[in-house]
Amino acid sequence: MNTSVTNTARLLGAGLRALLVLTLLTGVLYPLAVTGIAQGLFAGKANGSEVESNGEVVGSSLIGQAYNLPLKEGQETPEPDLKWFQGRPQNGLGSNSVNTQYRLILSGATNRSADNAELVQWVKDAKAAVVKDNSVPGHPVNPADVPADAVTSSGSGLDPAISPKYADLQVQRVAEKNGLPADRVRKLVDEHTEGRTLGFMGEPRVNVLELNIALKDLAAAGR
Repeated sequence: MNTSVTNTARLLGAGLRALLVLTLLTGVLYPLAVTGIAQGLFAGKANGSEVESNGEVVGSSLIGQAYNLPLKEGQETPEPDLKWFQGRPQNGLGSNSVNTQYRLILSGATNRSADNAELVQWVKDAKAAVVKDNSVPGHPVNPADVPADAVTSSGSGLDPAISPKYADLQVQRVAEKNGLPADRVRKLVDEHTEGRTLGFMGEPRVNVLELNIALKDLAAAGR
C-alpha cells in the first residue's frame, strides 16, 4: 500500500515537473524568443506594418482606409471626400450587408455569384459614381475606361491598394480639388506604383494610404 502511494506520488511529481518545464519552454521562453527575433529583424511587420505621417501612426500599409466626408444629418452612408484618392469598394465588410466604413466587424468577400442581381447593381452603381465623381471639365471619364477594381471589392474587403489604371483615372479630379498641376499628381502616382512581386507575382499596384500621405505633403507645399 505504501509502495503504491509512493509510486503515485512520484508519477504526480514527474508529471508536475514536466508540466512546469513545458509551460516555461512553450509558454514563456519560446514566445519571448520569437518576439525578440521578430522585433530585431522584422520590427515593422511585427508591429502591424504601421505607416507614419508627421511622426504619428496613421494606419497600416496592409489595411485599406475610407476617405469620406462627415455624415450629414439623415445620411446612412457618407459621401467620398473627393480631394483624396479613393480605394476599392468595401462590399464584403460587415455582417451580410454593404458596409462602406471599413468597420472591422467582419472582413470577407461578398459571397455573391457573378450573375447575382444585387452584385450586378452594385457594380453598375459604383461605375456610374466613378464616372460622375472623376469627370471634370475638359476631362470626361469614358465608362469603358473604368477598371474592375474601381467597382468591385477584394476578397477581404480591406485591400489597401488599387491598380495604376484606377489611380490614373482619379488624377484630374484630385488635381482640381487640391489646386495642383495634373502632371505633378500623375508623377506622384508613378512614384508610388509598385511592380509585381519578384517581377512575376501579382499585379502592379498603388498603396492608397501612402499615396494620400504624399498628396497631403504635396498640397501643403503648394507644388
